[in-house]
Amino acid sequence: MAIVPDTKDWTWVLQRPCPECGFDAGATAATDVGGRLRDATSRWDDVLRRDGIRQRPATDVWSPLEYACHVRDVFVLYLERATVRDALDTAGGALATRFDGVGGDQWQRTGRRSDGASFTIDSFSRYLLHDVVHHLHDVDG
Repeated sequence: MAIVPDTKDWTWVLQRPCPECGFDAGATAATDVGGRLRDATSRWDDVLRRDGIRQRPATDVWSPLEYACHVRDVFVLYLERATVRDALDTAGGALATRFDGVGGDQWQRTGRRSDGASFTIDSFSRYLLHDVVHHLHDVDG
């Protein structure tokens, strides 16, 4: 069986805890996102050191390496989408560092997704963190 693309709208995780991974966006302060992303990144480093990371646990489930590549792609996508001018004025650096630079009322700056849904930098950062934490849960169970 092939892996079926996920087309669900996961933005509901901003309103209630995720029953699969336990992440609670409502209990996560936006100012904690940078540190939590760093922690998750180090946990992904541990995943990549495991034996058998290329093996899928089932034909319809990604391998740990495929999950890690997806998370890498999510980081790249979010880095491109993050447009908080004051927080993004360095040429390089990790996305976590950029979220650390957000201050005061910048967390409430708004934007629109391609589907027209509104978001703030606060909700954007916590939604990203859920994706990273959720996929760690996927590979760690």
